[in-house]
Amino acid sequence: MESVHHVSTSSKVLLKKVRKMVPPMLEQFHKGQHGRVAVIGGSLDYTGAPYFSSMASARLGCDMSHVICDKSAATVIKTYSPNLMVHPILPSSASVKDPESIDAPSLASPIINMLSRLHCLVIGPGLGRDGVTLKVVTEVMKEARSRSIPFVLDADGLLLVTEDPDLVRGYKECILTPNVNEFSRLAKALGIDVPSLAEINSKSDGADRTSEESKACEQLSNALGGVTIIQKGPHDVISNGITTLISDIQGGLKRSGGQGDTLTGSLGTLLAWRAAYHDGLWDSGEKDNAKEAQTKEDIRAELESEDKRMSPCTTLLLAAFAGSSITRECSRRAFLAKGRSMQASDLTDEVHESFLKLIGEPEASKMHL
Repeated sequence: MESVHHVSTSSKVLLKKVRKMVPPMLEQFHKGQHGRVAVIGGSLDYTGAPYFSSMASARLGCDMSHVICDKSAATVIKTYSPNLMVHPILPSSASVKDPESIDAPSLASPIINMLSRLHCLVIGPGLGRDGVTLKVVTEVMKEARSRSIPFVLDADGLLLVTEDPDLVRGYKECILTPNVNEFSRLAKALGIDVPSLAEINSKSDGADRTSEESKACEQLSNALGGVTIIQKGPHDVISNGITTLISDIQGGLKRSGGQGDTLTGSLGTLLAWRAAYHDGLWDSGEKDNAKEAQTKEDIRAELESEDKRMSPCTTLLLAAFAGSSITRECSRRAFLAKGRSMQASDLTDEVHESFLKLIGEPEASKMHL
């Protein structure tokens, strides 16, 4: 990682650990081993979000970036980029004879048949709230969970959790990425009394505000059985109910829609890399770790160790932290270049350089041919 003066010392330490999870660029790898990610979303009204998410996955470095969308969105998304694999197999009310009487598992089967080829799912960008679509996606989530396939939930993917928290409760292989309003709806659905944004902002001391946000995020995570949550805000709060991290890189000041899609796509690739790390795809140079991290002290010990392999609990937190950091750096860089004219598409162009600045290539990478 290059010298980056706007990144705190604590963040630099965590990002250095993230680099351990990044697969090096080596001749021995074949297509797909650096990540196969699918974004489930894209509907008649929303075609940009799945594109931004899947392109972030691709630009960060996954080998194969898929979009699973409604037929009405497929042609549009295909015209955005020839680099994406677009599958128009996500049903909606418009594509079935009787939306009130459907066989959701059967309709979900074309998507479920793809799961064995994927490392990670991103569910929600441009998904919409069509009843048939949401029932089908629910079936996909259940099947992905049964196979321990990681997934990221955002936007209307979070609506499914609001309506049925048991879809993710206790599932340690998923990340939720709510904004302030989505966070409040999730908390309300789970009967958690968390302070409003106005109440948090009324705190005169920044440390008090961060403490309140961290406590609320931990409460929500614990209510969902330890699901990892990225609470987006002026700084992002990341918690699995045991350990909480603060992503404090300064983002851009323009709040244009679609920036969260860069986050979800980046998370997709990071989770795919995490799978490769745990599969031992390459020699990381670390010592085997017989103990699975289960406590705050265990996680801290793994984060502080220079040569110990990390547990899935620790690497999931690091993936969430890295996704947040990269997205915030993309926003910062795009805002510096475009100011108030900045759009979500400007973040896409900053993904690779943000990765290099914050994390950097592993030492084992052969970047010079």
